Amino acid sequence: MNNPYEVLGVRQNASEEEIKAAYRELVKKYHPDKYQNNPLSDLAEEKLQEVNEAYEALMKNQGTSNNNYHYNNNQGATKQSSPEYNSIRGSIDSGNLEFAEQKLNQMTNRDAEWHFLSGMISYKRGWYDDAVNKIQTAVSMSPNNFEYQSALRTILNSGRMYQNQAYGRGYNSNEDMMCKMCQLYLCADCLCDCI
Repeated sequence: MNNPYEVLGVRQNASEEEIKAAYRELVKKYHPDKYQNNPLSDLAEEKLQEVNEAYEALMKNQGTSNNNYHYNNNQGATKQSSPEYNSIRGSIDSGNLEFAEQKLNQMTNRDAEWHFLSGMISYKRGWYDDAVNKIQTAVSMSPNNFEYQSALRTILNSGRMYQNQAYGRGYNSNEDMMCKMCQLYLCADCLCDCI
């Protein structure tokens, strides 16, 4: 591998924010959508792979992992990601969800990592039920993977937090049901008066 600092175009003592900013710019520059029907598409894909590998190497050197998705470190994960998966993880981290999803959908091997990354795309889009289902599948396929378990706990706990806040503000299923019943009664009463 080439010097990751040179690949990303940052100085040796660059901060994590500088590395991430440079990475995002290069992902935009070499994104496959820009090179459709272009003879340089293979070269751009190689460069994007090199950029993803450099970013991963620097993030590990920074004492972090680009696999954390802003909620948990990858400590204790048992599976090493392939370069394809690392590329997809980098795309998810940079917010390029369409590209990540496109790459996942092209894969035929639907292993635990595939389900996990698909779930993370759903999570980033705010589709929590879908994210939980996919990450639960990943956990069941690879029950010793700490990263998958931690992600699932985090998502489930965030859902409970919102549910508890709603119930704490007086929104609960019994009162909601009574409100709906009153609305139906009022609508029926209005309809009877009209007839």
